[in-house]
Amino acid sequence: MKKNAFSLVELSIVLVILGLLTGGVLGGQSLIRAAQLRAVNTEYTRYATAMNTFRDKYFALPGDIPNAHQFWGARDGGNGYGNDCRLETTATATCSGNGNGRVIGYDGVDPDASSYTYEMYLIWDHLAKAGLIEGTYGGMVATAPANTVCIHATEGSIPGCNVPRSKIASNGMWQIAYWGTLTGHSYLFDGSYQHALFMSAGPGWQNPIGGLLTPEELWNIDTKVDDGRPATGNLVVSRWNNCANGAVSTANPGPNEYWLNLPGWASGNRCIPVYRNLF
Repeated sequence: MKKNAFSLVELSIVLVILGLLTGGVLGGQSLIRAAQLRAVNTEYTRYATAMNTFRDKYFALPGDIPNAHQFWGARDGGNGYGNDCRLETTATATCSGNGNGRVIGYDGVDPDASSYTYEMYLIWDHLAKAGLIEGTYGGMVATAPANTVCIHATEGSIPGCNVPRSKIASNGMWQIAYWGTLTGHSYLFDGSYQHALFMSAGPGWQNPIGGLLTPEELWNIDTKVDDGRPATGNLVVSRWNNCANGAVSTANPGPNEYWLNLPGWASGNRCIPVYRNLF
């Protein structure tokens, strides 16, 4: 009885095809990741440009501008300032900042000592209303369940809702903070930061505590646009002990390098790019 079987030539062809398919999938994944990494600096440049354009046009920082309600309406139907505006959850207008030249969270000069400006959220609302960035943003902290603009179980930042989403991942988000000059910080190197723009994982609070990049990926970005070091230049790293090989609180952070040769137990570490001294 005659038995049918594949010849060696046919098996070889199948193996070659499988190899090409596997290589194509892996190559495609590498290309996708490379595009995502390029997007990090592209997004930073877009937002930095938008912020400086806003400042030139309105003579104030977005988020901090004290007369934003005169341009885009007051969420509280009044002067656009204070908790009656910031905590309004259903209106679609905006609120104004305090005009102190800093995009901040807690408002130390507000007559209501318990008041928060939420300027770090208003900034994205103002930029969008000025037509300088795409999207619609709530302009306030996310709460649950009262806030119908951004609803989440934990108060804070939600990608695509009150802060921009990054193309690096569906949970990637951009945030801004005013830190001034830091010394002895728990997860940021010593030095001048002033206003810093950073990309991290969300949702969460407005602190750079959840990363999405490996040390090698951030080193690659840093080398292309800055000095290739985690603690110097305008692009630095947060969560330093996951990404850099030296101490965070040091008078001379320059010798730090990216932790490129990770041990097996540290392979899951992720880094946060921090673009400092924005303005």
